[in-house]
Amino acid sequence: MGLIAAGIAAAGAAIGAGVGDGMVIGKTLEGMARQPEMTKSLRTMMFIGVGLIEAMPIIAIVIAFLVMNK
Repeated sequence: MGLIAAGIAAAGAAIGAGVGDGMVIGKTLEGMARQPEMTKSLRTMMFIGVGLIEAMPIIAIVIAFLVMNK
């Protein structure tokens, strides 16, 4: 059962991170197209947001490994 739970956790985290990254990057590009003078600020905020979003699957994988090896 632990293996199935670990697989579901990893898959859900990967899908969630992919969707979240896509939304953040898409909205950032939209903002850059509307206001080119804000490009540097928007890019900085995008990288912070993507970093926070990518933390979720890393934590999920660690938890999945803990559940799998329990």
